[in-house]
Amino acid sequence: MGMIGAKLGAQKLGYNLTEIPPGRRAFPFHNHRVNEEMFLILEGTGEVRIGSQTHAVRAGDVIACPAGGREAAHQIINTGTSPLRYLGVSTKLSPEIAEYPDSGKFGVLAEFPPGADGQAQGFRFVGRSGNEVAYWEGE
Repeated sequence: MGMIGAKLGAQKLGYNLTEIPPGRRAFPFHNHRVNEEMFLILEGTGEVRIGSQTHAVRAGDVIACPAGGREAAHQIINTGTSPLRYLGVSTKLSPEIAEYPDSGKFGVLAEFPPGADGQAQGFRFVGRSGNEVAYWEGE
């Protein structure tokens, strides 16, 4: 995956070029509660899972993935015999909550402005419902 948004000077949209080898997938089946994504298939063939449906994809196809619940979960899979390449574009709202319906996980992800040292700052927590602690625990 090549992250190109920042290199282009983008601030409110993220851009990446992703290549998926045959038989592989780029990410687990997931949905975003905050950010919207769009994918343009540049090369290759495969499938996209969206909610409970699966659709064939090929070069030239555009896939819209709005924010939402499990019905908006998505995953691109290379079912072809050559690499599948796509351009991904997304909003960059933070914080974000991602859910992973196949595994029951969720993620809380946040990006913050660089610190005094110029280094990117962020927060990332991946867990499962049922493992949370009480608000006042340990206080």
